[in-house]
Amino acid sequence: MSHEPTSTIRRLQVRAVRVPLAQPHQTASGTVAECPLALTDVTTDDGTVGHSITFTYTPAALKPTAELIRNLAPLITDEPLAPAELEQRLARRFRLLGTQGLVGMALAAVDMALWDALALRHGVSLVRLLGGTPRPIPAYGAVGFDGIAGSAKVAADWARRGFTGVKAKIGYPTVQDDVATIRAIREAVGPSVAIMVDYNQCLTPAAAAQRLRILDDEGLTWVEEPTLAHDHAGHARIARDARTPIQCGENWWGTLDMQHAIAAEASDFMMLDVMKIGGVTGWMRAAALAHAHSIPISSHLWPELSAQLLCVTPTAHWLEYADWWNPILREPLAIESGMARVEHATGTGVAWNESAIERLAV
Repeated sequence: MSHEPTSTIRRLQVRAVRVPLAQPHQTASGTVAECPLALTDVTTDDGTVGHSITFTYTPAALKPTAELIRNLAPLITDEPLAPAELEQRLARRFRLLGTQGLVGMALAAVDMALWDALALRHGVSLVRLLGGTPRPIPAYGAVGFDGIAGSAKVAADWARRGFTGVKAKIGYPTVQDDVATIRAIREAVGPSVAIMVDYNQCLTPAAAAQRLRILDDEGLTWVEEPTLAHDHAGHARIARDARTPIQCGENWWGTLDMQHAIAAEASDFMMLDVMKIGGVTGWMRAAALAHAHSIPISSHLWPELSAQLLCVTPTAHWLEYADWWNPILREPLAIESGMARVEHATGTGVAWNESAIERLAV
């Protein structure tokens, strides 16, 4: 019996870019005008190069995060290309410092790049490497904190493009403002488009409970992060009182945060951010946990990678689609009739537009 030789990791490279948004994205917590991204390349001994994207949210964290990822190079260089094994080894190495925050982001950057390299080395997409079959995944488009008329206009644009779901940022001064925004969106998109709303953690549990009593009559698919992301008790209180499902998860660090939220019954639906949950390895662990508890799973950002991971997530729900990072990608995710299509993807679907990276480098 012949055995395929194991690839060995030879090099890790990181570049920092700042990608401006075509339209700044308003939220109740502030405005996203650009995406500070650390781009990681892991090269193996046969020349395969795996890629990953780390989103640092603020430019102040970009260079420190890029440097932290670079500092992981000695820990993986000359090691076998075995992402799950290396994830465990690195987690042990950073146990005392902790694997959240910038450390967690750096570890996820390496994990995502290693899985990409492994899939590319085998000449398959990530979903096939993980034993799944590519299938269309329903996607929703994001509506910013754009006021009544602005939110309706953006939502209508998504519906015209064939999207069957939209998610709006709310958290206006009064619940009447929230309701007016939701109703304007409903009028703009029609009765068949799912509407989700996101408070971006801006309410206290008591205020959220009061608003949800009114929003419960609006036919929403979910209300996302009405209070602080790690206030599991607060979210549990809101979820117990509300008829509308509560959605949380994009700000959880790793599956232990998710486990605590499940134990608290903090959220009806859960949303995984592939970077914060621990890369591909962390996502698969989280998907198994969600399956065991019959919890629907949606994604946060990273649409190319998340669409493939949702294909192997038993309780897959919605893909959050954002085109923020498209300028630096050679082939952005294909969307047809509001569905993400990954049939023709290679690796994790992340490959660079080098001319754009050169122009946006910092």
